[in-house]
Amino acid sequence: MKIYWHKQLGLSRWKVACDLLRRIIRILNLSKRLQGQLQGGSREITKAAQSLNELDYLSQGIDLSGIEVIENDLLFIARARLEVENQAKRLLEQGLETQNPTQVGTALQVFYNLGTLKDTITSVVDGYCATLEENINSALDIKVLTQPSQSAVRGGPGRSTMPTPGNTAALRASLWTNMEKLMDHIYAVCRQVQHLQKVLAKKRDPVSHICFIEEIVKDGQPEIFYTFWNSVTQALSSQFHMATNSSMFLKQAFEGEYPKLLRLYNDLWKRLQQYSQNIQGNFNASGTTDLYVDLQHMEDDAQDIFIPKMPDYDPEKALKDSLQPYEAAYLSKSLSRLFDPINLVFPPGGRNPPSSDELDGIIKTIASELNVAAVDTNLTLAVSKNVAKTIQLYSVKSEQLLSTQGDASQVIGPLTEGQRRNVAVVNSLYKLHQSVTKVVSSQSSFPPAAEQTIISALKAIHTLMENAVQPLLTSVGDAIEAIIITMHQEDFSGSLSSSGKPDVPCSLYMKELQGFIARVMSDYFKHFECLDFVFDNTEAIAQRAIELFIRHASLIRPLGEGGKMRLAADFAQMELAVGPFCRRVSDLGKSYRMLRSFRPLLFQASEHVANSPALGDVIPFSIIIQFLFTRAPTELKSPFQRAEWSHARFSQWLDDHPSEKDRLLLIRGALEAYVQSVRSREGKEFAPVYPIMVQLLQKAMSALQ
Repeated sequence: MKIYWHKQLGLSRWKVACDLLRRIIRILNLSKRLQGQLQGGSREITKAAQSLNELDYLSQGIDLSGIEVIENDLLFIARARLEVENQAKRLLEQGLETQNPTQVGTALQVFYNLGTLKDTITSVVDGYCATLEENINSALDIKVLTQPSQSAVRGGPGRSTMPTPGNTAALRASLWTNMEKLMDHIYAVCRQVQHLQKVLAKKRDPVSHICFIEEIVKDGQPEIFYTFWNSVTQALSSQFHMATNSSMFLKQAFEGEYPKLLRLYNDLWKRLQQYSQNIQGNFNASGTTDLYVDLQHMEDDAQDIFIPKMPDYDPEKALKDSLQPYEAAYLSKSLSRLFDPINLVFPPGGRNPPSSDELDGIIKTIASELNVAAVDTNLTLAVSKNVAKTIQLYSVKSEQLLSTQGDASQVIGPLTEGQRRNVAVVNSLYKLHQSVTKVVSSQSSFPPAAEQTIISALKAIHTLMENAVQPLLTSVGDAIEAIIITMHQEDFSGSLSSSGKPDVPCSLYMKELQGFIARVMSDYFKHFECLDFVFDNTEAIAQRAIELFIRHASLIRPLGEGGKMRLAADFAQMELAVGPFCRRVSDLGKSYRMLRSFRPLLFQASEHVANSPALGDVIPFSIIIQFLFTRAPTELKSPFQRAEWSHARFSQWLDDHPSEKDRLLLIRGALEAYVQSVRSREGKEFAPVYPIMVQLLQKAMSALQ
């Protein structure tokens, strides 16, 4: 048994000796090969790394110290490893700086062969992050800004490094120069990290065909650019926060000139996006046949590698999060700049709207704020909301000046003080509306949402203008109706004169109406500078006046031949009467066409009237049937006569019942009452016009079906 144990021990030692001998022989061979590979320079560096990797494997789990035959080789191998690592680091650094994917790929292959790829990438990215943090800190260092010269005399202990009033402008210029350089540096480093990630995503080991990026993220770690970008954005936020908390100068600079800071950020983001789009083309142009790209990764190249594949992470928002405190402060100051001139020109107890010069100052402030904010869409939208609040403030202040007393709506005498003030307020609101609209239209690439925000606020201005003139418009409309209704006090029953022409050009009420409208325009409306606004409102009065005129003209009973001639003259004069209320009388649309179409019907036979092409389309059936009552005997009473209403009350009923069906039903009641009247007296026949009226009524009712 003892002999057997000795044999086993000897066999085991023999195996160890054989294994050690094989390792020594392999180490000697690899060491010799490594010497040749090192002499080959960068062309053989990946093979040298492969040899070093195998040498590391041969040295694992065994102590090779004290073996004289390989002692020098082991020292050489250790030195060779350092040399290969340093050479690969230089190659990687040079490749990233020059954006050479071949050099970067070679360096990465070396680190992969050495088994240090992941650690090296982590070290490189951490180094970039540390460098950027130092750059951010240096750019925001108030001591560097206030003491640009190394030989400058330092202040005493505890002395604050605040800029003196005389050199604030120079310091701000220096600060913004630093910020521009910082953005350039961030861009340069981002390009290198993006380039590194791109090569990692394309490069595969020629033996195992493993993609290098998989080696980096296989333990669930995020992609290197996400890690890097997250570190950069957090550094920006923290460094900016600390710097502005410790320096009022920096705080005021970033808050006061926030758009300039935002523009630098936006420019950086655009440059990074542009680089991401161009990087694939640059790769192809550089020649990367040794990167072993398979089809799958060629498809992945279509994606923008700048955007990490994380649905809940927005890299642009992460970048701009560091600006939020300064944006809030800037918008607050912007609103103050917009409000201040308005509060200044509307003093407490004031009774007059701003002068033209004061209003120009307000508009210039609005234009300035929008122009400065044009560097960014979101900032423009935020400032537009401030502009909308400014317009609302102007509207509220103006509304407080409006006179709402009884004298604001009088149309008997000249302009009262209250009416003059209302005119001035409306003119002021109009100028603001026009000026702001012009400012918005002059903005290039103005975001639709921002434009809509301001337009919505301007609608409130227009509404206030309408509310301001409405009492006057109502009084004018009421006065016109009161004048028109006096036509029933005149006699239209006369026969035709021997000359065949009316005795006077028009009726007395028409003369009064023409005089009133002309006076209203000259005494009241001519003082408004907003002609289009005035015409938009007075044209509605003109349309209403024509409709009332035709309504009451159709109610005149009795109507003789001489009366028809005078009424026809009134129709012609009506066009002249409402002329001052509109740009062109023809602009009054359907009301104008009805005025023109009704006049010839005065002289036509009832049968021809019933067949007029204007019926229904231009002139409502109810008006025509109402007019035909004038040609009937007194027994056939008009609807208002049957109801024992005055002309004014009937006119009010028609206003309260705009539905044509309601009006036709009232007429049908009058016709049915006439039939009952004829039957009760046992009459033999109806009036000649009655069947025509019934036929028209049936036609009108069927048209409503």
